[in-house]
Amino acid sequence: MKRTLLPLNALRVYDAAARHLSFTKAADELAVTPAAVGQQIRALEDHLGTVLFRRTAKGLELTEEGEAGLDALRDGFLRFEESVAAMQAGQSVDRYAIGAPRGILEDWLAPRLAAFQAERPGVRFQLRERERADFSEANLDLAIWLAEGPDDLQGEQVSDPKWVRIVPQDSPGAKGRRIGWPGDGSDGSAADDEPCIAVGSAGQALACVIAGMGSARVPLALAATAIDAGTVRVEGAVEDGRRAYWLVAPPPQWRQKKVRALVEYLLTTR
Repeated sequence: MKRTLLPLNALRVYDAAARHLSFTKAADELAVTPAAVGQQIRALEDHLGTVLFRRTAKGLELTEEGEAGLDALRDGFLRFEESVAAMQAGQSVDRYAIGAPRGILEDWLAPRLAAFQAERPGVRFQLRERERADFSEANLDLAIWLAEGPDDLQGEQVSDPKWVRIVPQDSPGAKGRRIGWPGDGSDGSAADDEPCIAVGSAGQALACVIAGMGSARVPLALAATAIDAGTVRVEGAVEDGRRAYWLVAPPPQWRQKKVRALVEYLLTTR
């Protein structure tokens, strides 16, 4: 059945004017002018084909037609409020589901989430290891991608697109062994460029380097903690790349107040 398109804004004005029996007081409540209230009421009367208010010596009064619909209208507004509250309850303000690649989750994201949680003890996180989280397949509030940009999502860049080749700090046996992973920037076309060790992600490559298995090319942001700790060292110069780490989410999630609060915290504590 086709539903009638309701003039909801005008009905809201009508409810306020009926409660106050004054266009001026209704205007104060709605933060508009009395003229705007009168205009909405006239438009609603034209839409309904009936008169809702009449002016008397005592002031503004509702007509019988105007009074007849008020109870049902107010019940409808209450149901709207209950509906909105139910939808909001499904998005708990203290629960976050976040997807992130392994290495950046461990070394960059987790410490910042711990600090965020220390300031807000009621916050709970559900963390999922994802190299490139697919929001169409996972119910996530936020994700971290290693990418050139957020594509068709909303996003904020959280690292510079700097890349390094890292080697074990002290592992002579690793010399000449290259650890490769999808997206490391090597096309593997040359015979001597074929990796000795193939892994599935930058985080796994970093773990293998730390274990002394060989060298790998990874984002500087991912390796920074290990470099600072002295467990790996940089071989050669820092390179400019095209990809960096991004916080991303579809626009509906990105606009959520809780997500914006977390994003702003993560950006200011990097």
